[in-house]
Amino acid sequence: MKEISWNEFEQVELRVGTIVDVQDFPEARNLAYKVWADFGDEIGEKKSSAQVAHLYSKEDLIGRQIVAVVNFPPKQIGPFRSEFLLCGFYRDDGVVLAVPERDVPNGAKLG
Repeated sequence: MKEISWNEFEQVELRVGTIVDVQDFPEARNLAYKVWADFGDEIGEKKSSAQVAHLYSKEDLIGRQIVAVVNFPPKQIGPFRSEFLLCGFYRDDGVVLAVPERDVPNGAKLG
């Protein structure tokens, strides 16, 4: 495991957002959804491709708070431009979302 400095960690914008829309993403190579999340007034709404469809239905995701990296450059995934990285933990049966234990304001920074 590579060690990083505290300064390097502080550069990663891990923020809380609330999922406001989820759509199927049939063009994705792996089973995925198109996800839109609200990150509060400072950041606004962003979209991402998320490979969480193995463990979550679209209805499970709407209104759920999530943790995401919001300062990566956009990434083109097929016909869709992904603007944040939804954080989760890999298991054999899919990705489990990293979520705050209690509600926090959208845009709150992990740190």
